Amino acid sequence: MDFNQELCALLPRLRRFARTLARDPADADDLVQVALERALARSAQWRPDARLDAWVFGIVRNAWIDEVRSRQRGQRVFAPEEQGALVGESPFEGQDLAMSVQSALARLPEEQRMAIALVLIEGLSYREAAEAMAVPIGTLTSRLARGREALQQLLGGAAGVGA
Repeated sequence: MDFNQELCALLPRLRRFARTLARDPADADDLVQVALERALARSAQWRPDARLDAWVFGIVRNAWIDEVRSRQRGQRVFAPEEQGALVGESPFEGQDLAMSVQSALARLPEEQRMAIALVLIEGLSYREAAEAMAVPIGTLTSRLARGREALQQLLGGAAGVGA
C-alpha cells in the first residue's frame, strides 16, 4: 500500500482522535484536514521504517496545539460549529454508555485525554504515543494512569474502563 492509501485508511482513527482533542465535531474535521495537508506536504519527512499512524497522530497533536494557541490570541481558524453539523456522526453517539464515556473523557485534562486517546482508543504502543505527544514514556505512563483512574471515578467504576 502506498503512502496516500495508508493515509486514507487512517482517516477514521484520525477523526476520532481529533474529536477527542477538540471536543467539537466541526473543529475535529477541520483539524484532520489541516493535519492531512501537513502530512501530504511533508510526506518526504516520514521514515518508511516508522509507523505512519504514530507520525500522523503527532501532526494532529501539533496542529491542535497551534489551534489552541491561535484561539488564545483571539484568531479563530476553524469554521463555525453550524457548518459542520451532522458531518459523519458516529453510530454509537446515541447509546448511553458511549455518551457517558465521551462526556467523562471530555472532562479530563487535555494531556490525560490525549494519552488515553492514543493508547486505549487508537492502540498505539506507549513508545509510539510518547513520541506522538513529544513526552518521555514515564510522563505518558503517568498521564495514562491518572486518566484511567479519573475515568473510572467519573463513570462510577463502570466495568471495562481502563482495561
